[in-house]
Amino acid sequence: MTTNFSKLIDHTVLKADTKKEQIITLCQEAKENNFASVCVNPTWIETAAELLKGSGVDVCTVIGFPLGANTPETKGFETKDAIAKGATEVDMVINIGALKDKNDELVERDIRAVVEAANGTLVKVIIETCLLTEEEKVRACELCVKAGANYVKTSTGFSTGGATIEDVALMRKTVGPDIGVKASGGVRDLQGMEDMVKVGATRIGTSSGVVIMQGKQSTTDY
Repeated sequence: MTTNFSKLIDHTVLKADTKKEQIITLCQEAKENNFASVCVNPTWIETAAELLKGSGVDVCTVIGFPLGANTPETKGFETKDAIAKGATEVDMVINIGALKDKNDELVERDIRAVVEAANGTLVKVIIETCLLTEEEKVRACELCVKAGANYVKTSTGFSTGGATIEDVALMRKTVGPDIGVKASGGVRDLQGMEDMVKVGATRIGTSSGVVIMQGKQSTTDY
């Protein structure tokens, strides 16, 4: 395998009870393994940015997380604040209810608010595939492209399921070759990563990056 799998991983800790020592460990592991980024809640952006300064590891945070039910204006403000504090990537959650209501105007405006607030900073859009029909997944991906997002992403890790091979393949088919696809949740070993990459994933969100890179199997869901 010639793929540098470590550089596909967003090393993730998003639980509500996360403590500073866990963020310190997360960042150290990300540097040691040359991961693409750490993904942390907004309260930890400044800590992570300081710990990762000069390392080449990005600081990713989440917007409208985990439900996606905030207003576009709130998500836009949250994005600007996150970037000001040191985030170099943002993963936003779409308005899932609006998508299900076929209110595509609101969904697109929601995504665009974050893209415009990001002003060039990488934006990944979580569509929460486990809650969507196939038609809704396609429509969500099309709206992400239309609104100018850089990536589509499967899952928050806080709902009923994570990434599947079928969903990642559908997302890649829908967005085409120029938009990133992030598979989050359910990738537990190197073979699982390779399978996701084969069908189009260009980033993997996981809290088990170290275990996976050691050639072991993770027992966690995210």
